[in-house]
Amino acid sequence: MGYTVIDGNLFAEMVREGAANLKANKQIVNDLNVFPIPDGDTGDNMFMTIDSGATAVGSEHGGSLGSAAAKVAQGMLLGARGNSGVILSRFFAGISKSLENVESADVKTLHRAFEKGVGEAYGAVSVPVEGTILTVFKDAVRFAGLNINDKSTYETYFADFLDELRKSLDRTPDLLPVLKNAGVVDSGGAGFVYIAEGMKNVIDGTSIGEKHPEEAATTTKKSVDVSKFTEDSVLEFGYCTEFLLRLQNAKIDVSSFNIGELTDYLNSVGNSVVAFKDGTIVKVHVHTMTPGEVLNHCQQYGEFLTLKIENMTLQHSEVKIENRYTPAVSKPRKKYGVVSVAAGKGIKETFLSLGCDEVVDGGQSMNPSAEDFIHAFDNINAETIFVFPNNGNIIMTANQAASIYEKAEVVVIPSKTIGEGYAAISMFDGTTETKEQITDEMNEIIAGVVTGIVSKAVRDTEKDGVNVRQGDYIGFVGSKIYLDEPDKNTAAIDLARALGAGTYDIAIVVCGEDVTEEEAGALYAAMGETFKRTETIMIDGGQPIYDYIIILE
Repeated sequence: MGYTVIDGNLFAEMVREGAANLKANKQIVNDLNVFPIPDGDTGDNMFMTIDSGATAVGSEHGGSLGSAAAKVAQGMLLGARGNSGVILSRFFAGISKSLENVESADVKTLHRAFEKGVGEAYGAVSVPVEGTILTVFKDAVRFAGLNINDKSTYETYFADFLDELRKSLDRTPDLLPVLKNAGVVDSGGAGFVYIAEGMKNVIDGTSIGEKHPEEAATTTKKSVDVSKFTEDSVLEFGYCTEFLLRLQNAKIDVSSFNIGELTDYLNSVGNSVVAFKDGTIVKVHVHTMTPGEVLNHCQQYGEFLTLKIENMTLQHSEVKIENRYTPAVSKPRKKYGVVSVAAGKGIKETFLSLGCDEVVDGGQSMNPSAEDFIHAFDNINAETIFVFPNNGNIIMTANQAASIYEKAEVVVIPSKTIGEGYAAISMFDGTTETKEQITDEMNEIIAGVVTGIVSKAVRDTEKDGVNVRQGDYIGFVGSKIYLDEPDKNTAAIDLARALGAGTYDIAIVVCGEDVTEEEAGALYAAMGETFKRTETIMIDGGQPIYDYIIILE
């Protein structure tokens, strides 16, 4: 006797198991990288996206299917990373919309929700490309739907769904020549297969049983270096305070609760505020010096479901320390603000020196989430915020964050490289121009920038007429490989020559974390000797993966 109906608890468990199965296989997905450099991150992005949904719905949901789907969708909306992660979040957003106010669902009802999910995912992409995760979604939902009958159960439905997912994934190289040339299937589609396998395991009663991190936290004590805050220390960074609050009819009129008023209060006592209402549950994240006051204030509305307070001095993550709390001050509201994305201490400091208000930590292989962008937006008191993603795989996430944010107008400038972002931000002047003029000017600047990259190859391949050997250094622009050389400096000079560096006024070379001082000095001298009329500027960027980023403008 199979499942004919699923409720909120079962759906939540399916999402958690989907996340766990992808986690167990995410490196396989990462390795399905078309480009022969170590920047495959689809598995990580998709896992962190669905794991955000699993965290949001919690380990004991106890509500309707509609409310569970809404929590999953909201969590994934904020946690979405990379193009595949954003598409995945939109698939679950469509499911949530279709299941609104639904207590439980039979097979036909969930199938209609899956169809809505496909439409939502396609709608998130300006120019949908077949042979990607979108196609795998669509094919599987269509096939499973055609096989529904009066005797269908969730076992039969997911058997059909997963079978067609795998077949459609196998067909992706026939639809995208770049996949066939690289000898791989679509990584996003592969990630979704692992998610669907985990969901089906719950239906079949064969789940892998891995604890969700939220549950594991109750049994595994996190290591804390208490030596970072002694009896002589002074609280400087404040407390990272997060909680879920259930609004209570006994305390307030829940239907008239105003999330905007709570957000204003939180901003008055802290920063990095994220607050949203989902049904009768309010999620709050705030960096504050006085967490007790925040808790006392919020308890007038309801009772806490979860609660976490961390002294940020003890948070060992470099990212958390760099984004530490500064005491709330009343910043005058300015007309324009600028947010950029970068990885590497040197390049982040460079963007700040160019006038960025906030630099979100991220780049290739470490894409930021929509919530990371929202935190950055909250730290800027501006009417309009311009965002430079500086990576093609981050643009969709930036746009998703922009669509959520309501405290300012957010304009995403679609910069795809560090070079484009550098050139545009260095020319940014919002003192007299209108928002439209700035947008047009920034887009014009990024269209005229050439960014070449040198990085080490992780496998042998043949692309664009270049025989790539594992361990060599390839020079490329976008997805086009120009050359392969055993030496990184030779590759950099040859790439600059191939790009006509001698015809440009300035060549900016951003050195990665694996470049030594001697190598950087030698390249500087070689650039000056080879391109005599071009001024070479060297920046110690410290970025991972890319040994050299060459910006020509």
